Amino acid sequence: MQILKTFATLAIFCCLPASNLVAQKIVVGSKFDAEGRILGEMTAQLLESRGFQVERRLALGATLICFQALTNGNIDVYPEYSGTIAQAILKLSPGTTLEALRQQLRQQYHIELLKPFGFNNTYAIVVRKADAERLGLKSIGDLNKASNLRYGFSNEFLKRPDGWPGLAARYGLMAIPNGIEHGLIYQAIVENRLDVIDVYSTDANIQRYDLVILDDDKHFFPDYLAAPLARAGIAARAKQALNELAGALSENDMIALNAAVTIEKKDFAEIVRSFLSQRRLISAETSKQNERWGILAWRTLTHLKLSALALVLAMAIAIPAGVLVYRLPKISRPVLYFSGLLQTIPSIALLAFMIPFFGIGAIPAIIALFLYALLPILRNTATALFSVDPLLKKVSVGMGLTTWQRLRHIELPLAAPTIFAGIKTAAVINIGTATLAAFIGAGGLGEPIVTGLALNDTKLILEGAIPAALLAVLVEFGFERLEKILIPKHLLQHPVA
Repeated sequence: MQILKTFATLAIFCCLPASNLVAQKIVVGSKFDAEGRILGEMTAQLLESRGFQVERRLALGATLICFQALTNGNIDVYPEYSGTIAQAILKLSPGTTLEALRQQLRQQYHIELLKPFGFNNTYAIVVRKADAERLGLKSIGDLNKASNLRYGFSNEFLKRPDGWPGLAARYGLMAIPNGIEHGLIYQAIVENRLDVIDVYSTDANIQRYDLVILDDDKHFFPDYLAAPLARAGIAARAKQALNELAGALSENDMIALNAAVTIEKKDFAEIVRSFLSQRRLISAETSKQNERWGILAWRTLTHLKLSALALVLAMAIAIPAGVLVYRLPKISRPVLYFSGLLQTIPSIALLAFMIPFFGIGAIPAIIALFLYALLPILRNTATALFSVDPLLKKVSVGMGLTTWQRLRHIELPLAAPTIFAGIKTAAVINIGTATLAAFIGAGGLGEPIVTGLALNDTKLILEGAIPAALLAVLVEFGFERLEKILIPKHLLQHPVA
């Protein structure tokens, strides 16, 4: 009972809303690429400077995840591109005007496309400069003259109608490209593993790696004007503030900002604050809450909250289920097989599966972590009860104890150390798996890992991975300490000297 009280207290603590620490008024999202993060951070800092309280859900994922988050109300605004809205979201023909996009978004989704930031970031196809000179490649159509080139495109580009399917049809390209995470695509071409890749035209890595953009002589790629995409219901004053960014960014500005993040490895918040200050859009003193340690503390708290809530829920289901499996052996195999099956589903796939039902954010992440925590607790509970000394069971029956009395006073206390070991295993698994929750906007220590993968930035990856590893070790130590407090000493096994 003491164990349950302890974890009930933990659950109540975890259920305290995060808003107690940071009030939430407008939720800003972004895609996980560097430019999306920069524009998302710029949106957040501008709103904060105008007196709004902002929650950041940056690096959410690709287009459809961000747009679904917006339509579901999980976020209030995120930066999007006009070409992407027309082709990937509304399925309109190329050349659709901004006003036509605005009208359809309002009518169909109650969403507003605000004024563009001022730059066009279209898709582009690039090759190494040496290959372009050797093979005489100047335009996309010239690729038909070169054989044995290895094509590799980002997974989103491969599926979009304004991506590879339409491009191949327009230029008659017959290649079979490989899909690759966009954050790794430059590394692949630099290391000579790919010859032709897709990029964004404002990406600073094009010059950095001496790549050549092939001319789109058949004008396949439409304009991709970046602009805030916002729910119609957000405050008019917020829309007015965001429209202050209209025309504030040229292509060269965006390339320079991307270079500062991807090449110079500067902090997103820092370069955005500097840019907005130079343009006199915010004062230099704003956004002090973005200090590194404050962000780390907030991420760690979010990570703990996700992991602990899922663990408490799993305990509430798995321990009674383990007792049921012990008392009803006929159901033991189906129940254990089913929980084992849940454990085999890849984490990313399970999180993606949750999105259509629960949207994005903390709820689907907690459900996924809850499912992963079931098996260790369930199996340990059942195994521990089955392993209680049969002689003691017979003695308890001989004493005239009822089934419930035997369970409460004999079997569960003797099984407690093994049950506790299962809880401890589930807790450590949850701490590690929770880093993936950042892919669906749940935050936590996975945020810098996801961003680091997108930017191929090892330092940023370690910024999330090291605290997560330390947190797992601390949780392990914490449970060992808790075990000594809650479990009677005579039940704890120690090695024989």
